[in-house]
Amino acid sequence: MTTLIRMADTPPPAPAVPSPEAAAPGMPLRRVGWRRVLALAGVVLLIAACAVYMLYTLGSNLGLDALLVGVTAAILPVPVLVACFLWLDRYEPEPLKYLIFCFAWGAFVSTAASLTVNNSFAALFKEWGVSSSLTGVLVAPFIEELTKALGPILLLIFRRREWSGITDGLVYCGLSAVGFAMVENILYLGGLGYASGVDQWGPATGVRNVIVIFISRILFFGFAHPLFTSMTGVGLGIAARTADRRVRVFAPIAGLLLAMMLHGTWNLIPTLVQATGQAVIFFYGMVAVMVPIFFGMVGFAVWLRAWEGRLTERTLPDYVRAGWLSPPEVAALGSLGRRHAARTWARRVGGEAGLRAMRGYQFAATRLALLRDGMRRGLDRKPAERDRTLREERQLLETIAAYRSFFVGRDPQTPVGVWDGQRYHLRFPDGTQRVVEAPDSPVVPIPVVLAPPPPPAPAGYGPPGWYGHRPAAPWSPGPHY
Repeated sequence: MTTLIRMADTPPPAPAVPSPEAAAPGMPLRRVGWRRVLALAGVVLLIAACAVYMLYTLGSNLGLDALLVGVTAAILPVPVLVACFLWLDRYEPEPLKYLIFCFAWGAFVSTAASLTVNNSFAALFKEWGVSSSLTGVLVAPFIEELTKALGPILLLIFRRREWSGITDGLVYCGLSAVGFAMVENILYLGGLGYASGVDQWGPATGVRNVIVIFISRILFFGFAHPLFTSMTGVGLGIAARTADRRVRVFAPIAGLLLAMMLHGTWNLIPTLVQATGQAVIFFYGMVAVMVPIFFGMVGFAVWLRAWEGRLTERTLPDYVRAGWLSPPEVAALGSLGRRHAARTWARRVGGEAGLRAMRGYQFAATRLALLRDGMRRGLDRKPAERDRTLREERQLLETIAAYRSFFVGRDPQTPVGVWDGQRYHLRFPDGTQRVVEAPDSPVVPIPVVLAPPPPPAPAGYGPPGWYGHRPAAPWSPGPHY
């Protein structure tokens, strides 16, 4: 029996909907126990202690003037780099608190640990009569990449449900690397740049050094640390969305090792130039190795963003078959362009409140797609995890139904009719009825009133459409949206 979806005839009476001013819905929260409170307090205290340590270390080594100059110059590229990673995360934005955590972890915890270890090994190499420049090749890549990755790894362990795949790995690890690079740049810009220039020839020379280092280190090669740590992000993203325990272990290890190797190669290039006096090594290293890897990663990230953005098209048809959604809704979620068109329509139909409701609807639908994808992959192994997933799914479905009721029947341009699973049966003002094939692209994002969904089946982790019977002619995504 095919699920019927009726088109709106008149606007429904004041639907019970979430307040459009409320924040977009997310996954239901776990009960916060005392162990989680202690763990959270410990992490916050660790970050704060490392921040105080780095501030004291930088201030005592650079001086107040050099510290202020270094901080000012180092912060300038941060908004641009952060915006790039947030752009990757537009389909399913991560909670702000986790983004801030990763950035703060890289800026303070990773830099504090790396600075301590690097300085210790540099002093040890000096005692052994070995050039301290080897620290950047033999020590720094390992300790820096490891500590930058630890913050995102903690998120993966304790908040795996916040990971939608490799894109989230790139975002979390990228922000950790941006925070690390910002503090490291303070050392270079304030110390090697301004302070040393003032000591030699005065403030004018210090400012000149800062400009030269800013151009060469940040404008040309500011992508270095995010590029290295993105390798770890790929491994963590793969581990987050697989049920294979071996992949969960070895994918992050492989990504971390690749990040260390790439970082070590980057540091080796200027070391070889200094040792041999052959500047051409730097040119070939950049052109033949680093630049191709950088553009390859950028292309991969853009492609991956689009592929993961179409997650709704791959998973939400299950809910179309179960009677919770209509085909145009799934189509309207398939790209950022269509989502923007849906928000424009919502603003026209419901004003600013409608726009906010549409944003909440899109966010909840994306989270539902992510949850369903996790079911398909078998990410939840324990019965308690499966029960929680079913509760989360039910809450998201109810949230979606409440948000969509804000729009149904409010557009006077929507005709009256029935959706039979494949075609529209429309009734026009003159009384005539006509069968119309579904358009390739939805004209109106949410044009229909859904029939009441069937009651849920007994609790279980069933196949697609377990909330109700599957229609005789199941709908599948395709050109007949």
